[in-house]
Amino acid sequence: MADGTMTATFLAVIGGASLLAVTARRLHPSDRLPSLEGWALADRSLGPVWTWFLLGGTIFTAYTFTAVPGLAYGNGAAAFFAVPYTVIVCPLAFVLLSRLWTVARAHGYVTVADFVRGRYGSPPLALVVALTGILATMPYLALQLLGIRAVLTAGGVYPRGAAGDLVMVALFAGLAVATYRHGLRAPTVISALKAVAVFVSLTAVTWLVLERLGGPGAVFDGAARRLGGPALVLTPAQQPAYATLALGSALALMMYPHVLTAGFAADGPRTLRKVSVALPAWTGLLALFGVLGFAALAAGVRAPEGGAEAAVPMLVDRLMPGPLAGLVFGAITVGALVPAAVMSIAAATSFVRNVYVEYVHPTATPKRQVRIAKAVSLIAKAGAVAFVFGLRDQDAINLQLLGGVWILQIFPAVAVGLYTARLHPRALLAGWGVGMVSGTFLVVREGFSSIVGLGSGPVEIYAGLAALVLNVIVALAGTAVLERLGVPRAADLTDLPSRLTVRRRPETGANQQ
Repeated sequence: MADGTMTATFLAVIGGASLLAVTARRLHPSDRLPSLEGWALADRSLGPVWTWFLLGGTIFTAYTFTAVPGLAYGNGAAAFFAVPYTVIVCPLAFVLLSRLWTVARAHGYVTVADFVRGRYGSPPLALVVALTGILATMPYLALQLLGIRAVLTAGGVYPRGAAGDLVMVALFAGLAVATYRHGLRAPTVISALKAVAVFVSLTAVTWLVLERLGGPGAVFDGAARRLGGPALVLTPAQQPAYATLALGSALALMMYPHVLTAGFAADGPRTLRKVSVALPAWTGLLALFGVLGFAALAAGVRAPEGGAEAAVPMLVDRLMPGPLAGLVFGAITVGALVPAAVMSIAAATSFVRNVYVEYVHPTATPKRQVRIAKAVSLIAKAGAVAFVFGLRDQDAINLQLLGGVWILQIFPAVAVGLYTARLHPRALLAGWGVGMVSGTFLVVREGFSSIVGLGSGPVEIYAGLAALVLNVIVALAGTAVLERLGVPRAADLTDLPSRLTVRRRPETGANQQ
């Protein structure tokens, strides 16, 4: 049961996040007409500091901060694939995000499906890109609630039964109101509190845990005894799975709508390049969470069956003083609210731009688009809450594993399309279909494991990357066949000169490249 100081500190952090969400209106220019770009992308006006807060707070979710140490607690060294994975993301963001921002700003694109629509002139291809993003985002959004519930339950802050459900609804209700009113500006200001709270609390917790357990050597020795020595080091058989999972996860992350939405909100490509260089600070934070998973083993923490993600919260509850434990639990809870808000905004924006306007109401005014997006963002959050209450936790985890495989299949259309339009849109559609079907089949066949065997040998690799290879092969072969048959392409509406430039817009402060 949580003590009073822990609960008070936890409530103070949550209250601070709520107050910051209210101040988001100060970032909203009062002299502009409502627009989807203003609501969903903060008018592309965020400088380097705000973009670093928002992009880092969006990429590094609360579930990541509980799942990685949970995986380290249960499986040892394999959990640390998340460290190279998030390192690989940084150069990808440096190259892809900055170039994509320039194209999007020049042509007024709000979503990545807008770019695909303009680049290939293919509404069906743009539609599957948008729907894939929405489909992959929804279980990811639900996982943020699961992360909150796991942390607060382990710390004794989450009441049992209906009272606990009301706590979850109240947390998301406040987020929903702030997001509805202020759009992306609400999670932007909250992300500053998330960064401060997580960095401060984790540094203090790591120092105190290492001191109480006898230092790093004692932690790793104790973890090795609990796991069995080799588990702290990758075996040769584990290395292909580790490498392909890190690479595939990094490529997939860059395609998620919430990451691209956070990137599009920057005020220019130079800002995104600066932020990409500074993002590894968040990776260091993630590595420390992984070490705490080993510390939980060394301390003899016994996580519930199938609930390894509770190991670190249980460690914190056992070893830390009440105020510090409350700060940690509050930081992780706020850490879930930021990506959850951005995910709901990204899903709503994709629906409005690439489904509603494209197929339902092509003449919708900007004001109506914003109104529909706000409503859809509320529905997305309500759906995530209902999903968590109505299904088993493992169902959300399984769907999120599939989501990572699915979102990776739009990589050829988006990333390759940034540099060439040679791939035929029909071939890209066929490749996407093959990738979706094969990736889903591989994951489901292995009992919802994203690591699958390669042929009949002992080598295992990431299912999403295997599906992506098939996707690219079909896209290349299909393009060659269609060109040979003389099948015409749609018009390429997106001009991509060798050197992209964007004129500075005084009202947003956009940087030149």
